[in-house]
Order: sequence, then C-alpha cells, then structure tokens
Amino acid sequence: MRHSLTASFIAAALTIGLGIGPAAAQDSRTPIRVASKIDTEGSLLGNMIVEVLENADLPVESRLQLGPTNIVRQALLSGDIDLYPEYTGNGAFFTDTADDPAWKDARAGYDKIRDADREANQLAWLTPAPANNTWAIAVRQDIADDNDLSSMADFGHWVSDGGEVKLAASAEFVESDAALPSFQRAYDFSLDEDQLLVLSGGNTAATIRAAAEGTSGTNAAMVYGTDGAIAAAGLKVMDDPKGVQMVYAPAPVVRATVLETYPQIEELLKPVFESLDRETLQTLNGRIQVDGLPADQVAHDYLVEQGLLD
Repeated sequence: MRHSLTASFIAAALTIGLGIGPAAAQDSRTPIRVASKIDTEGSLLGNMIVEVLENADLPVESRLQLGPTNIVRQALLSGDIDLYPEYTGNGAFFTDTADDPAWKDARAGYDKIRDADREANQLAWLTPAPANNTWAIAVRQDIADDNDLSSMADFGHWVSDGGEVKLAASAEFVESDAALPSFQRAYDFSLDEDQLLVLSGGNTAATIRAAAEGTSGTNAAMVYGTDGAIAAAGLKVMDDPKGVQMVYAPAPVVRATVLETYPQIEELLKPVFESLDRETLQTLNGRIQVDGLPADQVAHDYLVEQGLLD
C-alpha cells in the first residue's frame, strides 16, 4: 500500500510540477499535418490554413511547400499528410477524365472530384474559392479601358474588327489545341504569326513582362488567372464566359478520418476560401512575387484585415 501511495504522490507532484494535465493533454492530440505545393499560391494558401487552424487551438504540423502536385497528392493518398490546398481542375487528371465537359464548369467540376475522391480515396473536398487559376489572356489595362474589353468575347470582336494586338505566349499555348486554338474557335478570331511573340519555356512571368514592357510591340499575354504579376504589370485578365478552359478553383482537401476527428476544420476554412476571388489572389500573390514579402506574413496580414482571426 505504501508503494501505491508513494507512486500516486509522485504522479501528482509530476502533474503539478510539469504541467501534465488538461492543457498538456491537449498538446498531445494527433496533429493535423498541413502541406502545400511548392509554388507561390500554394505557400500562400497553405499558410492561411495553418494560421486559421492554429488560431482555433487545433494541433498543427506544418509541411508547407512539400513539392509539386504529384508529390503532395501522393502524400495525401498514402496518409503521410492530412490536408492541403488543391485545384479542382486537377481532378480531371486524378480521375483520367480530361475529356469530360464537367471540368469546364466550376460547380460541376467541383462536384465531380468531390464525389470521386470521397468514394475512392476517403478524401473530403471543402469549400472552394471563387477564383480560377487557369490559362487566360490578359490585355494591357489602358487598351482594355480604351476598347471596353473585359471578356474573351470582347477580345474576339476587337481582334476581328482590326484591333491591333500582339500576344506574348509560350509555344505550348500557341500550339496546344486546348489553349489558343480553342479560344480562337470559341470566340471567332484568329491571330497570325505577326500577332504572336512566342517565348520558350512557358513561363508566365516572361509573357507578362513582355506585354507590360511592350517587347516587340506586345500588348497582351498568356497568363494563369491568379498570377501575382498581372495587376502589378498593369494587365487585365479577359473572362472566359464560354468555359473554354478547365476551371482550376483552389480548395482545401482533407482526409475524411481527420475531418471526423476535427469537424470544425470545414467551418473554419470556409470563410477564408470564400473570400479569395481572382483579383484578391492576384494581389496577394503579387505581394509575394513582386514585393518580395514572405508568404506567411502576407497570409497573416490578409486574415487580420478580413477579421478571420480571433
């Protein structure tokens, strides 16, 4: 009996002295392993997720900027990570259904990958952002203003009516049937060789810079919709009302078992992603890419500005 009492006394002393109690037990909960892709927007979104979850006193282990899509996706499927921001359009390749027209509609594409991943992989896709980081054409802002250009329909009419355009783009964008040729068919315009500046590598930073600086007379550029340099370079993205391109809306993806353990994840992240439209992501990405600010600082400042942290 003395042994038991002594053991109890020691245990009680350790509990008091070392803080082993409810607070410490909370720290021992299984952490939510949050990852992201290695690109700018992935880091921005990943930092937002980490900060919002930590602000809600959930245990988080950060594995941000883990790697490219194939690495991060496989880590989620294998259970090495629990949560990361992905794009709905990549569901076309995850499910080998790239020809399905659903991917060109924001709601249909989201529903398709949500249902497929829930059934096949026990993954939950949460509320997506109302943004689309897909191939697009951006025009210099002054030209867009002077000619009332806001969509590819406007752009197509302008070009067909003799508008003076020269587009900086990658060879892939110019030659791939899913890119410029699809835009031209859908919006009934055509660009000849003299209206194109084809740059090797496909880097949108180069095409944006060319259009902003007027390199070889360019005034339009191939871009991705939420590129951080677009606004800083004084360009305007043309909307795609006919849905020529797949929709790449960012959304958190989490393992279903983790969501069952921490169901509050869904409601915590919903207002964050709902606030991220195309122009907002352009601005935030620009603070990282153009202004050189750390992604975690940009994420924190935005969450504070939006009242999304306690």
